[in-house]
Amino acid sequence: MASSSSSSTLMKYHVFLSFRDYASSKSCLVELSDIKIRKRSHGHTVIPIFYHVDPSNVRNIGGSFETSFEEHESKQATDTVQRWKSAFAEIGTLKGWHIEEGKFERPESEYIKDVVEYVIKKLTNIGFESASKELVGIEYQKNAILKLIKQNDCRVLGLWGMGGQGKTTLAEVVYKKISSEFESHCFLQNVREEIGNQGKKSLRNELLSKLLNSKVDIDTPSIGSTLTQERLNKKKVLVVLDDVDDHLDQIDYMGVKYFGFGSKTIITSRDRQVLESGGADKIHEVKRLNENDSLQLFSTFAFKQLNPAVGFQDLSRRFVKYTQGNPLALKVLGSDLNKRSIDYWESKVEKLKDCPPEKKISEALKSSYDGLDIVEQNIFLDIACFFKGEPIERTKHILSGCYKGVECGINKLVDKCLISVSSSRNFSLGFFGYCTTRHLEFPYIIDMHDTLEEMAKDIVCQESKNLGN
Repeated sequence: MASSSSSSTLMKYHVFLSFRDYASSKSCLVELSDIKIRKRSHGHTVIPIFYHVDPSNVRNIGGSFETSFEEHESKQATDTVQRWKSAFAEIGTLKGWHIEEGKFERPESEYIKDVVEYVIKKLTNIGFESASKELVGIEYQKNAILKLIKQNDCRVLGLWGMGGQGKTTLAEVVYKKISSEFESHCFLQNVREEIGNQGKKSLRNELLSKLLNSKVDIDTPSIGSTLTQERLNKKKVLVVLDDVDDHLDQIDYMGVKYFGFGSKTIITSRDRQVLESGGADKIHEVKRLNENDSLQLFSTFAFKQLNPAVGFQDLSRRFVKYTQGNPLALKVLGSDLNKRSIDYWESKVEKLKDCPPEKKISEALKSSYDGLDIVEQNIFLDIACFFKGEPIERTKHILSGCYKGVECGINKLVDKCLISVSSSRNFSLGFFGYCTTRHLEFPYIIDMHDTLEEMAKDIVCQESKNLGN
């Protein structure tokens, strides 16, 4: 059995389970041959688990495996069976886990946990290295945050800044960098929105279940249970509470004060007062990008390179000036201008020039929406109002009943950085706690920056008012 994903990053690892009747299955052997090809051609890593079988029997195709292959040879082409045997034997030479029948030093679930934690640690490192290459102007802020959070007197660190400034991105980079130093860790995205969707009790139970690696169901305003408090007090944990706007319901309620010695909590918010009232020991103001970093980020999306194309240098610098170093605006505006004519660029920059300074960022974001056709605009607004955080396949299915070309429309929104498709938060974090059937079935969700979501809802409200007049 192989575990893989369509993501180029996640596809680097395959967990292979070899059991007693494995070689008797044609479909298993076909998949195994495919894994061998990807191992050699793409450098993928294969992690075997020898479950109740002797690795030497896999390596040498002995025991019951020999009988299984003899049966295949009587039914399949010789070269096909030889290919299967070669892949099967190669697995037996790899280092992995050997779970012997009747010789359990500990529960099988512990072996499973070891494998999952090993793979996740590897994938986290890959994801961090890959993402770092695409981040612009973030290194010095990342280092400043790491310096703050590693101080002994800093248990709670606040990241403060306006919407689209990069607070969540910074928190993610730091989280991936240091999470392996903690016994348990959890990144709760969009806390404000999630509390509105599922309630604060449900979200707190989700957090505590992941941190304690066991189901927690507390129905009282305070954590209350002495046992739960004691378990938290003994754990060194890393927690990120992203997009918080109420210290009582979204910081104190989550039980931050009960985390054990050496624990760290990172909180992102647009409101500095929330962080101060929530007990942040240190607060880092997330700075806007400087002109050079802004130009590089803008060029990455507008030209797919680090510098402006010939003939577009002056226009690019004008756009960068209008976005005021806001990373979200730079990405969205750059994506909208990609492959556009110079006439389009000039008309767009003239429109932004006439905006008051305090409205230039919001207008830069809205200009990308204005460039969509009517169906794409409606899909964008529907996603903001109804489908943010929902499985992408389900969203496509529902919207296809309302519009034609939904697949193309969603792809257009992704290309313009107005929405994104990502692994479900609960699915990715579930390896440290619980992974629900829903998130196994729908591991990919539609996401949208909260600043763009607010813009979309403002548009809907304005359109509703216009209809009423």
